[in-house]
Amino acid sequence: MLERLQYISQGLTQAEQKNNILKALDAGATWIQIRWKQAEEAEFAILARQIQQVCQQFGAKCIINDYVHLAKELDADGVHLGLTDCGIAEARQLLGPAKIIGGTANSLQDVQQRIAENCDYIGLGPFKHTHTKQKLSPLLGLAGYENIFREIHRQELPPVPIFAIGGISSAEDIQHLIQTGVYGVAVSGLITQTPHIISSIKNLFA
Repeated sequence: MLERLQYISQGLTQAEQKNNILKALDAGATWIQIRWKQAEEAEFAILARQIQQVCQQFGAKCIINDYVHLAKELDADGVHLGLTDCGIAEARQLLGPAKIIGGTANSLQDVQQRIAENCDYIGLGPFKHTHTKQKLSPLLGLAGYENIFREIHRQELPPVPIFAIGGISSAEDIQHLIQTGVYGVAVSGLITQTPHIISSIKNLFA
């Protein structure tokens, strides 16, 4: 069973990334997605190697954004793939059935695609405007999530855990999102700025 809170790492430099991840782990994060879009692959790999070891020490899951072959090499817990990244089926073939493979979605059509691709969870968003992502897709807002979940139920689509992502800036946002039907949340800036909020977020899902 997947944790309901995923911390998406943030930081412009390797030191910032590592420091932010360590603070999140210290505050109780148990699932880290390493996401560092500004880095070259070799630089990313150095960070991922370090964080994979730290996550093992904390007993936390560690998944890697985009780099499927690196996830395989490091025996990471899985990957998160955008809509233009490596396909879910290709990643599954490389990583095997036991690894977590998550996929981004921005619309009902994307959700349908991700369900058909048999990914383990869907990161659906963005909820609101976020500074951590360039080329932002249309914002969903609470109404967007409500509409998509209404269609999922109407079409009787197979259940896949859906995580709200993008611009989640308060515990109040998360409370509202839970009411729409999301399984969990993937959070970056809020946890980077206030790591101690992790316990409060977990209590919302208790």
